[in-house]
Amino acid sequence: MDINEKLLEAYDRAGNHSGVSGERLALRLSLLSEIGRTTDGGSCRIGYSHEERAAKDLVRGWMVEAGLAVREDEAGNIIARLPGVHHHLPAILSGSHVDTVPNGGHFDGALGVLVALEVVEAWKETNFKPKHPFEVIIFSDEEGARFNTGLTGSKAMAGELDMEQQQQAKDVHGVPFEKVINNYGLCAKSFSNAKRDFKDSKAFVEVHIEQGKRLENANLPVGVVSGIAGLGLLKITFTGTAGHAGNTPMNDRFDPLTAAGQFLYELKSLPEKVSSTAVATVGKLQVFPNGINVIPKEVELYVDIRDIYEESLQQLIDLVIAKASESAKTQAVEIQVEKKRLGNAVLTDQGLQDLLLKSVEKNGSAPMVLPSGAGHDAMILSHHLPMAMLFVRSQEGISHNPREWSSLNDCVHAVHVLKDFIEALQEE
Repeated sequence: MDINEKLLEAYDRAGNHSGVSGERLALRLSLLSEIGRTTDGGSCRIGYSHEERAAKDLVRGWMVEAGLAVREDEAGNIIARLPGVHHHLPAILSGSHVDTVPNGGHFDGALGVLVALEVVEAWKETNFKPKHPFEVIIFSDEEGARFNTGLTGSKAMAGELDMEQQQQAKDVHGVPFEKVINNYGLCAKSFSNAKRDFKDSKAFVEVHIEQGKRLENANLPVGVVSGIAGLGLLKITFTGTAGHAGNTPMNDRFDPLTAAGQFLYELKSLPEKVSSTAVATVGKLQVFPNGINVIPKEVELYVDIRDIYEESLQQLIDLVIAKASESAKTQAVEIQVEKKRLGNAVLTDQGLQDLLLKSVEKNGSAPMVLPSGAGHDAMILSHHLPMAMLFVRSQEGISHNPREWSSLNDCVHAVHVLKDFIEALQEE
């Protein structure tokens, strides 16, 4: 069974109203999923690849058919504009991305683009003319699988890309940034010209799959995002003394792995001390020399720390460092900490959040506010204009995986909520 058939199998066609077509959305999700299809049934469309280009071209064709004026900026972002009745009014923006991780799913990013486009299709079907211009945007290289960075297109559009650093970057295969971009059909030297003046923009709203289980656990199709977590990354190195596992008494050991273990156990209790939305994760740990009969000399681990509130994020970073230092002291080993901030926390615009919640209620769903632990293009645009996000329920919370899935009923529900929200925003 292909994706189109699977989506339609359990679809309640009562969702087909006000110009919205679940069948059209399902077919487009299915056709897009065929580009970069992996042997596992997933998607592989890394940023600035032929597959990402093909996906953009496919959607671009649908945009043109819908009557949108489409252009590509110098960073490869696709901007499709529907004129407003009042051309002088600032535009309302919506969209996401179509690139994926190497073996990802078919909804992450792509759904946000197609939901925004379906709003335009619904307006076309009902002959609705928005007062404000409306733009559907496909951002380039959101996932960062190409250069291990991410949000490249939105950063370029916002003028936040460090071009000196970007020009020196090489992709996962060692190919220089300039060559990758030129092979893609763009000019690396004019890449920074994608910078946009957002004075002509009213707001940005992004629809995205949740990538978690909160909505599923609450049995809700959609939820309104309260903020996008900032990210702090700590590289912590515990250093002790290597020794023979059999000939070194337990009371004469300086074992960095014991210190690391103590730290890992106590780490789980720290986030709740600062915020209900904070999290901390150790996903990578290396032991040296890593022999079965050797007391380690060194343990290197990375702590991923996130929260949607900037103040509590910094508090948690400080708590984690203090706890690591305490564990090292207890075991009489040395510690070294390297700090890196990979993104600041941002909150969604309160006015837009309230308006979006009203649209959720109007469409028959209980309002739920939830944080985003993952980064999105909306995070970058929030630095320049009011921003809101709508999450769509993810089955089992699975994402970045071929099993990633959101029902067509939920996807169509998101179209109606977004449509109502944008129409209400016309009157604000």
